[in-house]
This record gives sequence, structure tokens and C-alpha cells, in this order.
Amino acid sequence: MEFKEELKIKIDEVMKLITPYIPKESGYQKLVMEAMNYSFLGGGKRLRPMFILESYRFFGGKNPEEVAVFMAAQEMIHTYSLIHDDLPAMDNDDYRRGRLTCHKRFDEATAILAGDGLLNYAFEIVADKMDKEEDTDRLKRMVKANKILSAKAGINGMIGGQVVDLISENNPNTDKETLLFIHECKTAALIESALMIGAIMAGASDEEVSKIEKVGSNVGLAFQIQDDILDVIGTQEELGKPIGSDAKNEKVTYVTMEGLEKSKKDQEDLTKQAIELLDGMNHSNEFLKELLLDLVTRKK
Repeated sequence: MEFKEELKIKIDEVMKLITPYIPKESGYQKLVMEAMNYSFLGGGKRLRPMFILESYRFFGGKNPEEVAVFMAAQEMIHTYSLIHDDLPAMDNDDYRRGRLTCHKRFDEATAILAGDGLLNYAFEIVADKMDKEEDTDRLKRMVKANKILSAKAGINGMIGGQVVDLISENNPNTDKETLLFIHECKTAALIESALMIGAIMAGASDEEVSKIEKVGSNVGLAFQIQDDILDVIGTQEELGKPIGSDAKNEKVTYVTMEGLEKSKKDQEDLTKQAIELLDGMNHSNEFLKELLLDLVTRKK
């Protein structure tokens, strides 16, 4: 089966697993649920919950329902970050995935609350699942996975990266160490989180969890470098957005710092290291490998 065909099947599988966890639109406060669900169901490849599921399978997991709540929670956290990123105070975007952004479809106050709602609801559904878990070993794995989920999304993960990115805007003196910190936290952290959660829930060893975290780190950085490269050499038709925006906005990127050829080489090296790490473990999931490669070699 072609990868693109298999990907569509996998997206459908992910949606069947995570959709039951969305809140019911009822009560006096149903407006915020409508806004939450509008953004959550707004399309996309569902990569982060897919990484959880495929990492779980890579390490021998057999029952997708064991990780479904974490898949939903991870996607809720990702969705809330997009809602807030689109706000006028951040990126000020009117459209996402061909639809009005949450604050344009509703209003800014509702969008802020919808983002807050998704973040809180993510941990509410995990806590509810943990409260009902009767298997002691599985509960221990869930506690460990929840710790990763919260840490990678928090002030030392995604939020921390976003803060430093905002501080560094319009600063031509941003150094490489700072840029790598931004990419590691803002981009790679949720990829690491997803791969680690799948591994933990499948019963992987601490050493294996550390290795899959490194895979996520390398893939996240390679993904961001590729994004910077495409802004220079891509076409507007391929990307679906204007090219050269980074240069126009005088934004410091990996390409402006290291040059195009060095960026291409570093992206290739990071990808190679990630795949070698994956292949070096005594497990197999060919789709996971293809998914990681597709993410870092994309043209849009």
C-alpha cells in the first residue's frame, strides 16, 4: 500500500479513537464547547496522536484503547496552542486549514477561553481515566505518561519555547543556542512527548524511552530546519502561503544563521541519526519510520 493511502487510513483510525473524548455541547456554557470542538475537529494530519499510537505499536502495544485518552489529550493541547497562536496578540492569523480561525469564527474572548478549555479538558479526561484504572501496573504507566504530557507542554517545553520566540522577535543578535532552544521547546517537545507516551504505555524500558525522546528531538529540529529551507526555496503553490516571509520580516532562522547548504546538510544528518536510532532498537514499525521521514522531507 502506498504511504499516502495508508496515512489516510491511519488518520481515520485516529479520529475514531479521539473523537469520543470531545465535550458535549450543552449547558449554559455550551458556547465554549462549540468553539473548542470547532477547532479540534478542524482537520489536519493528527500527527501527534498518530505518533503516540505508532510508538505504542513500535514497542509492542496491542490495544489502541490503552492510549486513546492520551492521543485525545495530546491533540487537545496542540489545538489549544494553535488557537492562541492565531490570536491578534500572537500571529494574528485569520485562517487555518482553509477555515476561519477560532477568534474570527467566534470572537477573541471566546477563543481565549476555548484554548483554556482544551488545555484543562486534556488533563481532565486523563485524570478521569486514571481514576477508573484498576490495573496497578497500567496506572503507574499512566502517571508517568501524564507527567511527560504536562512537562513537554509547559514552561520548560512548548510554552517556554513560545515565550523565548516572542522575546527574540526582531532581534538580529539572536544566537544559535537561543534559536535551538526555541526549536527544541516550541517544535520538538510535543513530538518527543507523543513518542515517549506511546513507549511508556507499551511498557518500554527507561533506556528505550530516552532513545525515542532523542528520535523526537532530532525529528523536531529537522522539521523546523526544513520549514526554514522551504521558506527560501519553496513555491507559493506548494506551501499554500507566501514564500520569503522570514526574510521579509527580518526573522532569524536556521537558514539565515547557517546558510542554505549547511542547513540542508544538518537537516539530512539529523534525519539520518533519528532513523538510525529507531533502527537500532529491537522493534519494528515501518509506517512509523515512513511517517517520520515524510514529516522532515515534506515540500509543504
